[in-house]
Amino acid sequence: MSYLVLARKYRPKTFLEMVGQDHVVRALSNALTQQRLHHAYLFTGTRGVGKTTVARILAKSLNCQGPDGHGGITATPCGVCQACRDIDGGRFIDYTELDAASNRGVDEVQSLLEQAVYKPVQGRFKVFMIDEVHMLTGHAFNAMLKTLEEPPEYLKFVLATTDPQKVPVTVLSRCLQFNLRPMAPETIEEHLVQVLRAEGVEANPQALRLLARAARGSMRDALSLTDQAIAFGGGTLQEAAVRQMLGSVDRTHVFRLIEALAHGDGKTVVEISESLRLHGLSAASALEEMSAILQRMAVIQAVPGAVDPRDPESAEIARLAQRMPADETQLLYSMCLHGRSELGLAPDEYSALTMVLLRLLAFHAPRSEAAAGSAEKKTLSDAGAAAAPPGTRVQAAPMPTTAVAEPARIPAAIEAVAGAPPGRVLPVVEQRPQAAAPRPHPRTLNGQPASEMVRVPVHLQAESTREPAAPAGRLVPTEEGDFWQATVAALVAREAVAALVRELALQSQLVARDPDHWMLRVERESLNQSASRERLRAALHAAGHAVNLSVEVGVVTDSPARRQAAAQAERQRAAEEAIHGDPFIQAMMRDFGAKIVPGSIKPVSTNPLPD
Repeated sequence: MSYLVLARKYRPKTFLEMVGQDHVVRALSNALTQQRLHHAYLFTGTRGVGKTTVARILAKSLNCQGPDGHGGITATPCGVCQACRDIDGGRFIDYTELDAASNRGVDEVQSLLEQAVYKPVQGRFKVFMIDEVHMLTGHAFNAMLKTLEEPPEYLKFVLATTDPQKVPVTVLSRCLQFNLRPMAPETIEEHLVQVLRAEGVEANPQALRLLARAARGSMRDALSLTDQAIAFGGGTLQEAAVRQMLGSVDRTHVFRLIEALAHGDGKTVVEISESLRLHGLSAASALEEMSAILQRMAVIQAVPGAVDPRDPESAEIARLAQRMPADETQLLYSMCLHGRSELGLAPDEYSALTMVLLRLLAFHAPRSEAAAGSAEKKTLSDAGAAAAPPGTRVQAAPMPTTAVAEPARIPAAIEAVAGAPPGRVLPVVEQRPQAAAPRPHPRTLNGQPASEMVRVPVHLQAESTREPAAPAGRLVPTEEGDFWQATVAALVAREAVAALVRELALQSQLVARDPDHWMLRVERESLNQSASRERLRAALHAAGHAVNLSVEVGVVTDSPARRQAAAQAERQRAAEEAIHGDPFIQAMMRDFGAKIVPGSIKPVSTNPLPD
């Protein structure tokens, strides 16, 4: 006797044997029990989830005659009567299966519909089952519409498709639609345990878990892979043999990779990549396994109690989830998904895998302070030039802009010169002694009356300050800043500014104002655009401030955005103090060794622009 593959041998014969589709089984069973039968059914779902199986069981339920030959419509077909045995054997004359993938024309459909005028020969109902119905042509669909809508009382249509979007809505509206879901790996694993127990095949639980994941929701694929694994393993299922057959990466390699990425260990990352190459393991499988582990890590980070105690890998995944920040886990997961699409573009998949891993490492490893400092270092001229004191006008001296001073010889005061965009080469400055200027009147700009202001190119001037410059990033509140904060808050609340105009308002500092002229200062040249200035001026005019605007580039110490950042930092500090000082938290840390995950404390109040 020829061997019968597992997928056919263990095809369910009744609704009770169906697994993973309880919602469909329940609906059909109740309909059969109550005799509320529709004339057309549409089963949708991916390959191998049971569409054809459900259609055959439904046909048996409609035509079952019972063991004694006097049965009726039932949700539990007997499986022993002539109708049930003939349907299982594919020889029941009143049950017709049409493969629309190979019989998709109007002629085939018309030939099928010609049989509809004849009553059943053996059974109670004629059942027309059309598989992959979305492959039918438009004319074929049109030919069956009338019969599909008003068939004879003895005719039932059962349609199945993997792509319901391609089925015309005129057909969908005439059918009861049931979506068969992809099965969970746990459901597939439990069914494989029962099948292998019936077959008398010894199986390792981890091997079954690998097969269940590789099936991707398809029970037929799972049984076919199990058939292959039994042959590959010589009658037994062991994890190592199944991994070799599937080309899967041992998860110990994946755990080591994630551990190395968490520590920024580039040497270990490259060594593991070379090990995968030497063992001939799939690069795509490596990234897939990493994505699966990172997804479970993200779940544990969001819900610490979501750990499956039955899974032996849960403890290791939970440990890695504690070692890696949540935002970094999300980043690595996204990059692994995108990295799989790059494997086919590289000279070979292993070099692409190495580059993806190195990219993950590059995004993880923070830049050192020295590298960051050198990258932001502005090239200056001879370090013999001293910093200009407050009130000194700084002018440019003609000289080549390629001269670069050694970092050790750059005076600290020159590095704080205002108005130099990153990467701009500053020329040599010349001190010009001046008498101490009197404190400017509130209605002046830059120490001069508004009507007598002298405009000097911003990238060649050093701002005359009334007090020593504040360190970069530090907030120095001013009276003008209070007024500008309230004005910008009102504009944002009314949604009078948006996009770049909103950023210009938030990032700027009001340094001086006259009844008809305001002076703003920003740190980035990209914000100083004529269109943005004009739109901000129009918004201010609509708010009752009919003034002209001037914008310069320089050091900003008091802006709405800087105030917002300072308020957020204060709320964060208060939140951390409240958590660390909470008696219950202290008791948990003292008695149970609990730890507060860094970065997990967030303040409750998150006003985008505090008043």
